Amino acid sequence: MKKIQSPFSGFRFPPAIISCAVRWYHRFNLSLRDIEELLLERGVTVTYESVRNWCDRFGAQFAHYAKARRGRPGTTWHLDEVFVKLRGEPYVLWRAVDEHGMELDVLLQKKRDKTAAKHFFRRILRSNPVPRKIVTDQLRSYPAAKAEMPELAGVKHVFVKACARVNNRAENSHQPTRRRERQMQGFRDPRRTQAFLSSFGPIRQHFALPRHRMNAAAHRAQLVKRIDNWYRWSALSLQSHTR
Repeated sequence: MKKIQSPFSGFRFPPAIISCAVRWYHRFNLSLRDIEELLLERGVTVTYESVRNWCDRFGAQFAHYAKARRGRPGTTWHLDEVFVKLRGEPYVLWRAVDEHGMELDVLLQKKRDKTAAKHFFRRILRSNPVPRKIVTDQLRSYPAAKAEMPELAGVKHVFVKACARVNNRAENSHQPTRRRERQMQGFRDPRRTQAFLSSFGPIRQHFALPRHRMNAAAHRAQLVKRIDNWYRWSALSLQSHTR
């Protein structure tokens, strides 16, 4: 039987350190240099360029594991789009979440027209079942794109008022990205931004538990369990990591 090579093969540092750095970067509002400093405090001398390489190399892999561990998505899609600037050039960031706030997908595009909306619909459908209902703002690209997609023909479409600081599921889903955008002093490269945000959402949500609905003991127990799963994904258990 052919032996499968570990994805961490060839790296100087053990998987526990690499996966810890990747988790910190996607879970908290930390810069690469912040993580370099935190690792140095723990006796690990590594450059921020290495941390960047680890996040680029393993971010998508860990995001895939996080998606596989979560439950089946809800039957209602909330879709919204926001403008972001990359080196002064405007882009449109499309996002879809279910009725529980679980991020389904994100897509960075240049336009906000029917073709862009169809592209986003197709992307979501590749990894999620057809919903029962779609909730969007009043952007006309959504109904125009939906009308040309047979998969969504029988799906109910509900429109909500679009305005700044509206307290709804779709608008609130942008807040973590906005906070991270400010901390990173803006996004720059479209390809790297798409790769980062595709990993950032699932990894952050894996650890961002609904604390307001849990007591302290339940929150700690659930968080320890999820951290344990994280290290198992990198072929280590939490116990072997802490020994």
